[in-house]
Amino acid sequence: MPSVLFLCTHNAGRSQMAAGWLRHLSNGTVEIHSGGSAPADELNPRAVRAMAEVGIDISRARPTRWTEEVSGAVDVVVSMGCGDECPIVRGQRREDWELDDPAGLDFDGVRRVRDEIRERVTTLLAELQPDSI
Repeated sequence: MPSVLFLCTHNAGRSQMAAGWLRHLSNGTVEIHSGGSAPADELNPRAVRAMAEVGIDISRARPTRWTEEVSGAVDVVVSMGCGDECPIVRGQRREDWELDDPAGLDFDGVRRVRDEIRERVTTLLAELQPDSI
């Protein structure tokens, strides 16, 4: 089973939405992790609401700090704005998705980020499991 770690600074918006999309689209066929370099106290409520609009509940997720153990054990690390704080593991597939931080956006902006994340997650899943899409 392929494994993916989504990283952003606060683990409260982008990485949680990406994990929610991948969980939804992969139907349990991908091991999914998310974390932050400086986790927030709670999820971004606009991110939770935007995902709920498309039928995905991320409200039970909690921002957590990524660990070296998890970051070194996954197949793909996708970073979203955590810069030098994100782990680098030699020989591991690494992607950096330049996405606006939902924390500074109005609700329409959060929707745009949500939809862009869906497109990227769909592409990633197709690459990990060509027969799943």
